[in-house]
Amino acid sequence: MSNFHDHQHPQAETTNERARCEWDFNLRTTVSSSSSPNAAVSDSIGVIEFDPSDSVFATGGIARKIRIYNIKSVLVDHPVVAVLDHSKVCDYYICTPAKLSSLKWKPGTSGRVLGSGDYDGVVMEYDLEKKVPIFERDEHGGRRVWSVDYSKGDPVLGASGSDDGTMQMWDPRCDGGKCVSTVQPSASRSAVCCVEFHPFGSSLVAAGCADKKAYAYDVRKMVDPVLVFDGHGKTVTYIRFLDVDTLVTAGTDGCLKLWNVNDSRVIRTYKGHVNNRNFVGLSVWRHGGLLGCGSETNQVFVYDVRWGEPVWVHDFEPVAAAGSERGFVSSVCWRRVGEDECTLVAGGSDGLLHVFVGKKKPLSAQ
Repeated sequence: MSNFHDHQHPQAETTNERARCEWDFNLRTTVSSSSSPNAAVSDSIGVIEFDPSDSVFATGGIARKIRIYNIKSVLVDHPVVAVLDHSKVCDYYICTPAKLSSLKWKPGTSGRVLGSGDYDGVVMEYDLEKKVPIFERDEHGGRRVWSVDYSKGDPVLGASGSDDGTMQMWDPRCDGGKCVSTVQPSASRSAVCCVEFHPFGSSLVAAGCADKKAYAYDVRKMVDPVLVFDGHGKTVTYIRFLDVDTLVTAGTDGCLKLWNVNDSRVIRTYKGHVNNRNFVGLSVWRHGGLLGCGSETNQVFVYDVRWGEPVWVHDFEPVAAAGSERGFVSSVCWRRVGEDECTLVAGGSDGLLHVFVGKKKPLSAQ
């Protein structure tokens, strides 16, 4: 499988090569809740996820709503940056019983079922055609569920990580989600902040924890981790597999790290964004070899996997007035459009959505 079109493998030696951006990124659309002056207080966007068709995306956060958008409604043909309102471009929304920390489209449902993890420790699934919940799992003792994911194999299994210090794997076909396995990665029962199944056929599932480490388990024998990724200085907030052999982690130590899945070795560290306390998002575009994340400086950062410095940075808003708390970019998500084109959607703690279009530069301009 080729995941990096016209890119070196990330483990290739690139220390003598200067970081450069091979893409042109342009802000196409800004979506806000301009009709409500207090919207920023309650609309912080914590998660953005595209459906399997890449034509629809969902957002969730503090507002206790799952909002569904069609990308065609957001990417309007406009000579300048389009400024839109959530109420006008959101296809529909579903009210949820609690604030949301995680969303994930369930495989094998043709984009009809969306899973969520919430601040009350509950995992739910929603039928988007009927706009109703169809599954509920409350097995984390009321402690916040930070992350939810589904396996790509058959049968589909679910996994959730929580403030209770456990990662639980469960069968969504069973009423209430029969627990298949529960692990406590950290001896100190530190919160499990992120989980992800290996998307390329491996039997691995990975988790990142507040104990500064990430762990990988073999789903066939969930006893002890088969790999431990030890290198962050603070909480590991996100974990994403990049290809068969590598994964990326993000931490509140202000860096991303690329790891070799075969021996848990650090390949590269990415620095430039600021992240000391908040979840600022992490998304990998496997085809383009790009990493996207937010920053507590209210900026969007893009890294090329080959270089440790950012190749593109964009400010969300001007610096806040003295005495007021500055917002931050809290979620990001890539969408592949074609061989040489992509979309990057970023959400802020103030409820703003920014939609960027990226196009590969001609070789003569790189």
